[in-house]
Amino acid sequence: MEPIWAVGLMTGTVLDGNIDVALLRTDGETISEFGAYTLAPYPADIREMLEQALAEARVWNFEGEEPAIFAKAEDALTRAQSAAVADLVAQAGLKPSDIGVVGFHGQSVLHRAPVPGRIGATRQLGNGKLMNEILGIPVAYDFRSADVRAGGQGAPLAAVYHQALLRTLGHVDGKTAVLNLGGVSNVTYWDGADTLVAFDTGPANAPINDFVKSLGLGEMDRNGAMALRGTVDEERLAHLLTHKYLSAPYPKSLDRFDFLHTMAEGLGADDGAATLTAFTTGAVGKALDILPGRPDKLIVCGGGRHNPAIMAMLNIRAGVEAVPAEAVGWRGDAVEAECFAFLAVRVLRNMPISFPTTTGAPHPMTGGILVQ
Repeated sequence: MEPIWAVGLMTGTVLDGNIDVALLRTDGETISEFGAYTLAPYPADIREMLEQALAEARVWNFEGEEPAIFAKAEDALTRAQSAAVADLVAQAGLKPSDIGVVGFHGQSVLHRAPVPGRIGATRQLGNGKLMNEILGIPVAYDFRSADVRAGGQGAPLAAVYHQALLRTLGHVDGKTAVLNLGGVSNVTYWDGADTLVAFDTGPANAPINDFVKSLGLGEMDRNGAMALRGTVDEERLAHLLTHKYLSAPYPKSLDRFDFLHTMAEGLGADDGAATLTAFTTGAVGKALDILPGRPDKLIVCGGGRHNPAIMAMLNIRAGVEAVPAEAVGWRGDAVEAECFAFLAVRVLRNMPISFPTTTGAPHPMTGGILVQ
């Protein structure tokens, strides 16, 4: 099939105040060209609105009418992200008519994994119809709901794009896997043949960020400074690593708030950050143990790769060589946005985006809603 230009959008659950926007030229199987990429800052009022939406979503918990803030936040974020797409396309010297599709993930506000006897539930804010009206470009959105309705986890969805990225490296034999560190952490394993596995390994940046915020010490443990100064509470860590999620078989997925910063309750700032960081990386190690084959190397994407404490502890606590995406020529901050450009092309062409071994879908299935 002919490759086309697509734009992908992502805003993570850590609410760092940015919209990730990336251009990708792809046929939905292989990557032809990496286009322009940017971080477009949200106005402060939209970020505050989204924080309120996340807080109210936890109270709502899929029961009764949706909080009124959802509609307000959805309209604001759709307009802001539409503007970010238009700006990037213009800066790249392209016209809207040059773009085949926009992949609009929207803002996840709540995700509930399925359990025996109850299907899961997921909610991302994002009005694809409005974006299509504003941009005049086909828009694929709501990527997770069809998978969840079919009994799948609805996450992670990046596996098929991580597979395409691994293809660019040439020989793939399962010894190298991809780790994404966002609000939560997910891993993708591909043996170079028919086995593609992905699941959420545990928390990543969210509990660490929330812990630092709760102490009034900023938005995050910048450069891992607190964790690097601190001492891990090994007894507490050993107990945390017995959590049943970590040893549960895949497919499996997490909400951003399934593991909370209160895991470090009672610890000082530095020791708490160190213990939460050790838990994130120790959980990755337990995840690697249940893969079809244990990789020797992890290519790390997402914001967590900027944290030297996380990167160092992956080597020690997960027992694996961890390298940032840039070490293999990928754009670590762009991968998730690129992923939704890639998935949008697959939705446009009716190709599967989730699989039994990634989300637990009953069969390979496409998803998303396409507005043209």
